[in-house]
Amino acid sequence: MSKLVNNFREYRKQMNDKILASDNKVMKRIYSIDTLAYQEGALSQKTKEMLGLVSSLVLRCDDCVKYHLEKCHELKVTKEELFEIFSIANLVGGTIVIPHTRRALEYWEELSN
Repeated sequence: MSKLVNNFREYRKQMNDKILASDNKVMKRIYSIDTLAYQEGALSQKTKEMLGLVSSLVLRCDDCVKYHLEKCHELKVTKEELFEIFSIANLVGGTIVIPHTRRALEYWEELSN
């Protein structure tokens, strides 16, 4: 796995562990709701992750983008689907999303290697 991917995963795990170790009930519930929201339901998990990726791109959260890219990659999102996700995010979010799309594509390519 690439340094870019490993660094993100290690940092995310380290900080999530610290946050959850605080034993703050609200933070634990927020994390739990996040996990529950992306489970299979009326919408497939794959659809929910693609929606999460669009939302993250529009909100310009690079950490969220990386997380949803990883999930999309695990769920076998194709490169063609990825570019449709990018197109919706850029349409909704405007050209300010382009730099985040560039970084998203770079991360996707690292995941695909």
